[in-house]
Amino acid sequence: MPDSIPVLLRSIYAKTAQGQQEIASRSLGLSPMARRVLVLVDGKRSGQELSTFVPGNEVSPQLTELLERGCIEAVGSVPAPKPAPSPAGAAASTHAGDDLEALPPPESRSAKEADMARNFMINTVNTIFGQHNRISLVESIYGSKTTEELRHVYIAWAEAMESNAVGKRRLPELREKLFAVL
Repeated sequence: MPDSIPVLLRSIYAKTAQGQQEIASRSLGLSPMARRVLVLVDGKRSGQELSTFVPGNEVSPQLTELLERGCIEAVGSVPAPKPAPSPAGAAASTHAGDDLEALPPPESRSAKEADMARNFMINTVNTIFGQHNRISLVESIYGSKTTEELRHVYIAWAEAMESNAVGKRRLPELREKLFAVL
């Protein structure tokens, strides 16, 4: 099973007819987290992208449950990660995840630095969007206990910041501060 986890995360999922029926009827008795993932499946998001909406980013059990019950199906996959860009190309990066490639390995960060990164990300979301907004993003950040998990949530955090005029303007400054501990 461990070999299938990267495939689960790289695959892009769409709801099946059974999945559409489940959303309307709730007849299968899915767990609340599996139901959340099912609602978020849109034929465009990969398992990795869906993991940002699950506390601790552990989406594999929910995807497995939804696949086994016939609620979702893989309709594509995300290509394997590209090699790290050259330093000159790093400034021109357009995908939030590309920024992470320049950071030191996650295991080189201390637990204190992970706490600092987690608190920084939560505080910036609450400051830019206000408390009680973007709750699932805050839950995902809070549920991330390691630097590696936080780096998975970083993509959703950066996209959220870019979706707001103030967040977009401050993103380079916020990213620099966050990367000091992430």
